[in-house]
Amino acid sequence: MNDRRWNIGDAVVHAKRPEWGPGVVTGATPALIEGTRCQRLTIRFQSGGIRTLSSAIADLHTSELKPMTPASAPVGWLEAMERKNPAEALVAIPESASDPFRPALARLQTTLNLYKFSDQGGSLIEWASAQTGLSDPLSVFNRHQLEAEFRTFRMALDQHLRKLAMELRRSDPAGLAATVAKTSPDMQRMLRRLIGA
Repeated sequence: MNDRRWNIGDAVVHAKRPEWGPGVVTGATPALIEGTRCQRLTIRFQSGGIRTLSSAIADLHTSELKPMTPASAPVGWLEAMERKNPAEALVAIPESASDPFRPALARLQTTLNLYKFSDQGGSLIEWASAQTGLSDPLSVFNRHQLEAEFRTFRMALDQHLRKLAMELRRSDPAGLAATVAKTSPDMQRMLRRLIGA
């Protein structure tokens, strides 16, 4: 939409797609569209993922903000040690659900809350962001990879829930029954299938 020449590393925003957030140009090649000289731009948006756009069509403007991603965020030595490989983090049961020093009922509630995610639409992206800490998981994984990893995660979550419920059945059966009673009917059916609760 304008004749500005963009360079790799330029911070931009798409005026008609503010939900994508700030972006950084990661590729810029000359192009010709309907006789107009322009650029074919590859831009990594903070919330919109990687997009390939034409400067002749996209309404791009300079941004003061560059997206903050885990790779570009300042990292202390302790944070660097705690960082996980994103692929491993996707399928890992979060520490808040698996930490043996947390009360079992608290771990159970956290585990049950993880079932709010599905492999559909935005829920899949929200799950991947929560698991990895990435603001844009599609910048690292494609949709098919996320769907496959979600299935692996869900199997691990089912096993974790079964083990935790069996532990509670021995140590606090009344607490387990009270927690199960507070869940939705769908969750209660799933629990009965998994653990016979």
